[in-house]
Amino acid sequence: MKTITLTVNGKAVTAGVEPRTHLADFLRETLTLTGTHLGCEHGVCGACTLLVDGVPVRSCITYAIACEGASVTTIEGLDDDGIATELRAAFSREHGLQCGYCTPGMLVSARDVVMRLPDADERAIRVAMSGNLCRCTGYAGIVRAIQRVLAERKTSARAAPVNPRTALGPAGSGHAKALSPAQSTAVERNGAASRQIARSIAPSIGTGAPQTTLNETFVVDFPRRQVWEFFGRPGDVATCLPGTSVIGTPTDDRIETRLRVRAGPIVAEFEGAADVTRDPASWSGTIHGNAHDARSRSTTRGEIRYRLHDEKDGAATRVDIEIGFTLTGPLAQFSRSALLRDIARRMTDSFARNLQARLGGKDAASPSGNAAQPAAELNAGSLILPVVWERIKAFFRGLFRR
Repeated sequence: MKTITLTVNGKAVTAGVEPRTHLADFLRETLTLTGTHLGCEHGVCGACTLLVDGVPVRSCITYAIACEGASVTTIEGLDDDGIATELRAAFSREHGLQCGYCTPGMLVSARDVVMRLPDADERAIRVAMSGNLCRCTGYAGIVRAIQRVLAERKTSARAAPVNPRTALGPAGSGHAKALSPAQSTAVERNGAASRQIARSIAPSIGTGAPQTTLNETFVVDFPRRQVWEFFGRPGDVATCLPGTSVIGTPTDDRIETRLRVRAGPIVAEFEGAADVTRDPASWSGTIHGNAHDARSRSTTRGEIRYRLHDEKDGAATRVDIEIGFTLTGPLAQFSRSALLRDIARRMTDSFARNLQARLGGKDAASPSGNAAQPAAELNAGSLILPVVWERIKAFFRGLFRR
């Protein structure tokens, strides 16, 4: 048992806790503050979100003793908070709650969005709130409620103070970072820092372990130095993948793309951005990004790692690729790993042919080796059918051998 002292909802609290006690259990069982709800107890669903030193925290994975000296604010402590009051009214008007179990955590996170991102559009709100899960509402009402509060605050004298937090990341006692009063005033005046944070969230969101990881290798008949220089032009590399087009002007370290995929009657058009990093010393690079299809409301995030190796005494290059990704939404039904490995192999073959052609000064390469324009869309059906047919033939071959 260890004695801790902290401030909870503005009141000093001293109590004994076991070192293994989580903050949520301490609040609910010792202080009877049951407004903090426990859902997954793995830090995933966001139902237990509260404020530690003004920063949203998952209380189910935060140890109570780690909050020694901290200021903790639960949903009960926001009863008289102006922004929380506006959000509660907006949630009610926009039908942003049903069973209400996720609502305390939703309100805490939504309050942080209003304070930190006063210029957030719908996409930025969805990204910022993506760590809070709801099984009832479909999120539309929640997003509208936050939009309503942001809009009302812009047209009234109730401009929200900008949250002094300058970065997303670990939070807790002694970890919250604050700007100086002069810096806070400057941020409130022009809002530039908040808009920059809103833009920077998207490419880094959801960087957990991928659901599926694939490894592929191919060889192109060009020296490693030439292949390395080509990979340094993200826009050229992207167009080697069928169905991919570049949005805007890519830079050496960032690219925005659109990928059009057809699977029978289903057509998806993923738009997203990726950050590119390269290490010349190891002839390797990483492409990390995410994309969203507005039609199916499917989202994918992933990371591609590649490394170049000399082949044929330097006359050719072997490209080793590791692809890790997570696909969510209706299109996740196509992410069964066994089938995807076969499809990925065929896509890699297509990419390798196009890369070989581009290195040779052509636009792309068809299976016959003749120059051709890249496909306007990736036909997943044409990739799936040969795979299924091969599996059917393999099944009967094995059956007759018996």
